[in-house]
Amino acid sequence: MKKFVLLISIMNAAAVICLAQASGNVGYSQAGGSARARQNERAKRVLGQGDAPPTATSMFIEASVLMNVKADEYVAVFGIAEECAAIPDCGKKLDARIGEFTTELKRMGIGSNDTYVDFAAQNKIYGYAVEGSIAKEKLVGFELKKNIAVHYKDKGLLDQLVIGASRAQIFDLIKVDYIVADQSAIQDRLMEEAMKIINRKTVRYEKLSGIKLLPPAQVYAERPSTYYPTEMYDSYVASESEEISPDYYRQRYTIQSARKSRTFFFNPLGADGFDYVINPVVIEPVVQFTLYLKVKYEIDQTKR
Repeated sequence: MKKFVLLISIMNAAAVICLAQASGNVGYSQAGGSARARQNERAKRVLGQGDAPPTATSMFIEASVLMNVKADEYVAVFGIAEECAAIPDCGKKLDARIGEFTTELKRMGIGSNDTYVDFAAQNKIYGYAVEGSIAKEKLVGFELKKNIAVHYKDKGLLDQLVIGASRAQIFDLIKVDYIVADQSAIQDRLMEEAMKIINRKTVRYEKLSGIKLLPPAQVYAERPSTYYPTEMYDSYVASESEEISPDYYRQRYTIQSARKSRTFFFNPLGADGFDYVINPVVIEPVVQFTLYLKVKYEIDQTKR
C-alpha cells in the first residue's frame, strides 16, 4: 500500500469578542459582542406587537442616530488569589499583596476613596491520596479570591496601574469600565438629531411623493441603547498550518501544536444603518450611544 502524506493549508480565523487597550481578561470569556450590537440595532427596526402598522391614510418615518463619546472616568478591576492549607494564612498573604498594591497606588495619587477591595470567593481545594489501587479524594487546602477596583480619570494611567499591580504579584486585569458622566445631555442630543432627520425626511417625502403629512407626529417607538468598550472587542487568530492525512498516519504521531497568539481589537459600530453619526472618527475605545426613533404621520386626504 502506498504511503502518502497530504499537506493541506488551512487558514484559521476565529472571531471572539473582547476588550483590549482598556479592557481586561474578561474578553476571553466573551464572543461576538460587536455582532450582537449590530443585531440589536437591526432588531429595533422590526415592528413589535405594540407597533401598529400604518394605514392607507398614514405612514411611518424613522431615524437612527449613533453618537461616539469618550469616557470621563474609568474603573479598573484587578483579581488576586491565594492558595493555602488554612484560611487565615490565605488572608494574611492576600492582605500583604493588597497592601503593596495600595502603596503603589498612593504614589500615583490614588487614595483610599478611589479603591475598593471586594471579597469575591472562598473555595475548598481537593487532591487525591493514592493507597494501592485506590485514589481517594481529600481536602488539601483553601483558595481565597478578592477583586480590587481602582477609580481614575487619566486614561493614560492604566499602564502604570498594571505595572504597579505586577510589583505586588497581581497579574489579572479583569476588566475596565468606562464611565460617561452626563448621559442625559447625550440622550437630549440624540433626540434633537433624530427629530431633525425626521423633519428633513418629511420634507423630502412630501416633495417627491406629492403628499402632505399632517402634524402632530405621533411617536411610536423610541429605543435607545448604550454599548461600552468592554462589550465591543473582537479577536482572531491568524495562522496557517499543515495537516497530516489520512487518519492512519495521524495515529502514528503525537502532534504538538504551536502556540498561536490571539489578536484583540476594538470593533465598534460603524455608520452602516444609521442616518447620522455624531463624532464619527474613532481612534480610541469609546462609549457608543444610539437612538432609534419612529413616528407616525397622517396623510392629508384633500391632496389626493
